[in-house]
Amino acid sequence: MTDHSPHILVVDDHRDIRETLARYLRKNGFRASVADSALQARKFLKAAAVDLIVLDIMMPGEDGLSLCRHLVESGSIPVILLTAMAEDTDRIVGLEIGADDYVTKPFNPRELLARIRAVLRRSMQVPKDRDPVEAETLAFAGWRLDVPKRLLSGDDGVAIPLSTGEFQLLVAFLKRPKMVLSRDQLLDLTSGRSPGVFDRSVDNQVSRLRRKIEADPKAPELIKTVWGGGYTFTADVEDGTE
Repeated sequence: MTDHSPHILVVDDHRDIRETLARYLRKNGFRASVADSALQARKFLKAAAVDLIVLDIMMPGEDGLSLCRHLVESGSIPVILLTAMAEDTDRIVGLEIGADDYVTKPFNPRELLARIRAVLRRSMQVPKDRDPVEAETLAFAGWRLDVPKRLLSGDDGVAIPLSTGEFQLLVAFLKRPKMVLSRDQLLDLTSGRSPGVFDRSVDNQVSRLRRKIEADPKAPELIKTVWGGGYTFTADVEDGTE
């Protein structure tokens, strides 16, 4: 760990969680600080530079969603939410207001570490003054998606029809390129519901979307399967607004 190592702020009202996680992050090469409330986090952020915040949703006083909304509106610090298993609605709201990712409690520290590294990689790749996430037209691998019109077209300008589910899935991928998204997360982002035991709707939607945007759907290059993890969108995404 050096002074140039990414600085992570862990915000959680449970001392055991925040202190244990901070120690784990330091052992893995990060600088880590802690805050036991949103108020303390706000004070800390005025005095120090932070590269990413791990933020618990359920806290006394100002909750994590309120702080997350403030962070998203006031700057570009990435946020990973810590949520309880039963907090489906809060988890979805967190993603909708701009959180970069979430991990459910109890969580595997190695999984959270991997997600922190992935979010930091993405945040360093996206130019701050031209964030494709906010663009009305997203361009990738020879394709252009007009988000307001829900219109997908190739280099030849021919429109490709998308169902509502396919459109929502594609937008979820395009706004989180090169991030591993689990089936649960994709369901949250596209339909706002939790998966059933045998729910394969995400896999079916992915298969249909691959048939429309992949050169060879049987050997996909854009939407890759991550065994045991879900899916990841591999292409670079740019602001295609003319």
